[in-house]
Amino acid sequence: MTKETVIPDETVLSKIYQIRGQKVMLDRDLAELYGVETKRLKEQVRRNTERFPTQYVFVLTWEESDSLRTQNASLKKRGAHSKYAISAFTEHGILQLSNVLKSQSAIVK
Repeated sequence: MTKETVIPDETVLSKIYQIRGQKVMLDRDLAELYGVETKRLKEQVRRNTERFPTQYVFVLTWEESDSLRTQNASLKKRGAHSKYAISAFTEHGILQLSNVLKSQSAIVK
């Protein structure tokens, strides 16, 4: 039997952003919550494109990414990994992630 990790509501709520009139979570935050690398999360989305239509996930423009960085100091500045655009997941996109990721955290009980 595995021990469940409980993530405080405040932690999850602090990672929800309002972008393009929708409440979304960013790929790197979801990867952290699900216990996988961002690279692997993006890989699974690419391998399962039929599960992620544009109303479930969209790529932020560089302007949107920069705007988030100025609003939230916890977002990393563009550095070595900035060549990859940030993906934003709607509520339905987040549910789809839990279906395609194989980490223990992503398994809904």
